[in-house]
Amino acid sequence: MKASAIILAAGAGTRMKSKLPKVAHRIMGEPLVSYVIDAAGQAVELDKLVAVVGHGREHVVPLVQDTCEVVVQEEQRGTADAVNSCAEAFAGVSGSVVVLSGDCPLITADTIRKLVERREETSAAVVVLSMIPDDPFGYGRIVRTTAGEFQRIIEQKDCTPAQAAITECNSGFYCFDAEFLFQALGEVSTDNAQGEYYLTDVVEIARHAGRVVEAMVADDADECLGVNTRVQLAQATKILQRRINERHMLAGVTMTDPDQVWIGPKVKIAQDVELLPQTFLLGTTEIGEDTVVGPNSRLTDTYIGANCTIDETVAIEAVVEDDCSCGPRAYLRPAAHLLRGAKAGTHVEIKKSTIGEGSKVPHLSYVGDATLGTGVNIGAGTITCNYDGFKKWKTTVGDRSFVGSSTMLVAPVNVGDDVTIGAGSVITADVSDGALALGRGRQVEKPGWTQKFRDSQK
Repeated sequence: MKASAIILAAGAGTRMKSKLPKVAHRIMGEPLVSYVIDAAGQAVELDKLVAVVGHGREHVVPLVQDTCEVVVQEEQRGTADAVNSCAEAFAGVSGSVVVLSGDCPLITADTIRKLVERREETSAAVVVLSMIPDDPFGYGRIVRTTAGEFQRIIEQKDCTPAQAAITECNSGFYCFDAEFLFQALGEVSTDNAQGEYYLTDVVEIARHAGRVVEAMVADDADECLGVNTRVQLAQATKILQRRINERHMLAGVTMTDPDQVWIGPKVKIAQDVELLPQTFLLGTTEIGEDTVVGPNSRLTDTYIGANCTIDETVAIEAVVEDDCSCGPRAYLRPAAHLLRGAKAGTHVEIKKSTIGEGSKVPHLSYVGDATLGTGVNIGAGTITCNYDGFKKWKTTVGDRSFVGSSTMLVAPVNVGDDVTIGAGSVITADVSDGALALGRGRQVEKPGWTQKFRDSQK
């Protein structure tokens, strides 16, 4: 099934009290408008997808330009004007066009698909997506005939007491016949209290023209929740959190406490993964089977293999292969790569480095711009001194080498295979295979010095 879609993303969202347009605010790391774009793309095969931007467009355009054709609404003069700004982009386009609000991240592909199907089946000029919220106050009401057919939309301020008691409301989502839509937009006026062009007027124009107008009730009113305040942002976050977590649990993921797990919409998780409390999985993160993540872990755009333990770890754009362990309190920065069976232990930071198969960085160490071979052991407190104030330099450590505690590896430096480095060394030159390397001053002892010093201070 094919259709087109228009995403309305031009509003200022003044009630958010923010310098950002409301569609640019994020839930689980993704902007609100991205949820709407993804739902549209999953619902139908899109002939055309257009995002209308306006206020704060410099923030919005980067979020939509890779997936949408961008149209600018120069002045925000109402929803009908926003849609009409797409007229040139839709020249010659026929069939169904769905109009979606970019600040409604809970809309689902299934509901959009049903909306298009209803219009196709009835050949309607427009199908309005309606909803039955817990509190209808403030919404336009859907007035139906005694036979249940759509009659009109009446705004809250214009309702009689009987009409105000109607619980079915307009959601602000529509599916139009494209050709009719752009013809009717020319008839919309600003003859209203706000002096704006309202898209609901197109519904009235269709009805007066004798065209079929339908209203389809959403199965879940939450799908139509618009984010206009920080309170509603939190409400939408909680609903999405529950929705995403339930999907993963039904697919075989264990969560000790789902209320304390946050998963982005693009995250992939295999069966038999366990997620402990205060776990955040964001961006394009992937988790392999039988892995345990958490507690207190945040993984962003990170790949974790199977049978890993990721404990109190922050990882950004990192790769962790099968059978690895991280943490507690490990920090994997971009381009950190742990090969199979490797370990990044307690208070370990790794940046732009490869830790070879079975190699260990157990605790209190920094490894940056380095390549470690297989079976390497890095002692506590070891630092790769990779930055000279101007450039970053590489360190390499060969297979099966042992680096003693509190060692400084001053890059650029190459440590060979089967090397042993004594604790407390500062290594400034390459070390050949199989060697013992020591780089520290000779120990000096002065008997009785402590008491003499104390006496001198009295």
